[in-house]
Amino acid sequence: MSNSKQNDFMIAYNGCHDRFLRYCSSLAYGKMDVQDLVQDVLVTAYHKFEKIENKDQLLHYLIKAARNRSISLWRKQKKQQELTDIHAERLADQGVSPETILDIQVLYRMLNKLPTKQKEALILFEISGFSMREIAEIQNSNEGAVKTKISRGRKKLAALMSDESASQVSDLFETIQTITL
Repeated sequence: MSNSKQNDFMIAYNGCHDRFLRYCSSLAYGKMDVQDLVQDVLVTAYHKFEKIENKDQLLHYLIKAARNRSISLWRKQKKQQELTDIHAERLADQGVSPETILDIQVLYRMLNKLPTKQKEALILFEISGFSMREIAEIQNSNEGAVKTKISRGRKKLAALMSDESASQVSDLFETIQTITL
C-alpha cells in the first residue's frame, strides 16, 4: 500500500514541482530557507495525501500549506539577516549582478508592506507564473478580484518605490522569475 501511495503522490507532484518550488522560493526569500519550507510542506502533504479530495489540485493544496507554514514560522521567528545574506549569495552564484540583488532585496521589503492578499497575488502571478484563474482558485476568489489585487498591488509597489517607474518594477519581477531557483 505504501508503494502505491508513494507512486500516486509522485505522479501528482511531478506536474507541479517547478511551480511549487518557484512559489516557495519567492515566499521564503529573506525569511527562511527555501529547502526547509519545501521539505516541510511535502512531508506534511505526503502524510495527508489520502485526505486530499482532488488529487489534481495538489498544487493548490501545496501552495496553501506553504503559505500557512511560512506564516507560522514568521510568527515564531524574527527576521534573520543571515537568511537574506544566504539568498544574496545564491543569487550571486547564479551570476546575478550586485545591483540586481540589491533591487530584489528592496522589492521584497516593499512587497512586505502590501496587504497580504495583494502581496500573495503579485507573487503568484508575477514571480511564480500562475494564471489569474489559478490564483482565484487558490485565494477562493474570482478572476476580477485577482486582477484588481494585482493592479492595485503594482500601483502601490510603484508608489513605495517612488524613484522606480512601473516599468522598472515590472522588469524586476521578470528578472526574479527567471532566476528564482
